[in-house]
Parts: sequence; C-alpha cells; structure tokens
Amino acid sequence: MNARKKEPEEVPQFRNEDEEREFWAEHDVVDFFDWDSSVRGSFPALKPSTTTISLRLPQGLLDELKAMANERDVPYQSLLKVFLAERVARERHRKAG
Repeated sequence: MNARKKEPEEVPQFRNEDEEREFWAEHDVVDFFDWDSSVRGSFPALKPSTTTISLRLPQGLLDELKAMANERDVPYQSLLKVFLAERVARERHRKAG
C-alpha cells in the first residue's frame, strides 16, 4: 500500500507567545513540519547556562515544595525553577499590560 504523504500545513504568524502557546496546545507539530527533510541537530559545545545560588527557605516551605515535587515525580529544585519562571513571566506580563 503506497499512501500519499500529506503536504505540511503552513505555520501561522503569532502576535505573541501566549497565542502561539494556545495554538500548539491544540495542534500536532507533525502536521506542520516535513520530517522527511529534517536534519538532526548537534550541539557539542552547549553548556548549561545556570548559576548556582544559595537560598534560605523556611523549613515548612521547603517541606511543602519537596512534597509537591514528589507528587509530580520531579526533583524539587526543578519544580522550584518552574514556579519561579511562571511567576516572573506573570509579573512581566502584568507590568506590560
């Protein structure tokens, strides 16, 4: 059976990241890209762009964070980074709006 391949759809222009995020939440990336002509990326010199900091937290807050991370099966430091990134984005959006 020789099925015809569907031509990739054109990705629309987005006014902002929120609009793009909503679009991709409802669409499958496979419909928009020609994977047959894709090239595998290589980033041999890529280094993490993180900085180590020391942060003092109340024990109760740390315990809650660890419990939440455990429920999600992720490291608590990763969950903390997600929470911080979401809050920073929300504050920037609030100030811009």
